[in-house]
Amino acid sequence: MREQLRSGIAHVGQALRTPEEFAVAWNEGQVSYRWWVWLSLMGTAIFGTVTYGMTMGLLGHASDVVHKGLSCTLAAGLAWGIPLPALYILNSLSGSRLPLSSTFLAALVTTSWGGLAMIASIPINWFFSVAVPHSGFVLLVNLTVFAGVGVAMIDVFNRVMRRLEPLRETTPTWWLLIVGAIGSELFYSFGLFDFRFVG
Repeated sequence: MREQLRSGIAHVGQALRTPEEFAVAWNEGQVSYRWWVWLSLMGTAIFGTVTYGMTMGLLGHASDVVHKGLSCTLAAGLAWGIPLPALYILNSLSGSRLPLSSTFLAALVTTSWGGLAMIASIPINWFFSVAVPHSGFVLLVNLTVFAGVGVAMIDVFNRVMRRLEPLRETTPTWWLLIVGAIGSELFYSFGLFDFRFVG
């Protein structure tokens, strides 16, 4: 178990440093990632959304911190998972020859990278939540962070897909736009974004 954990962490580090090479190595059959590597990538995304989500509840009680941490993860997981079949199906219909596993890995590496970006954004949200504890301002900070992470994820996904299929002229970055649209709806529905104090 300890060896599997070390291997998972090492592979996650490689995926975050060089996501293109990580995905290409799998797609070309140079390596065969074991189940704990896939689980570690997923764990990075979950850890990032839980910890950042907890900072979204700093203006409330301890229960708000826990609730927002779990809600953020659930909303992000649903937003990333719901359009995933459409990514593979529509990408294949548009001429892609990527197997399902490579398509899923590209998406998983992107979400793992997004989780790391959210962890890196925790000090920003923490600082502004404490320095300017006004819900409208904190909402603006959170929206800015999510927009920045979204742009970074689009860039990572675009680079990975271009390396996986260098002969294709376009990449399916529309998938992340769908993720963003679904995620926005879920975040609002779960009470993570509260616009009542803005006006």
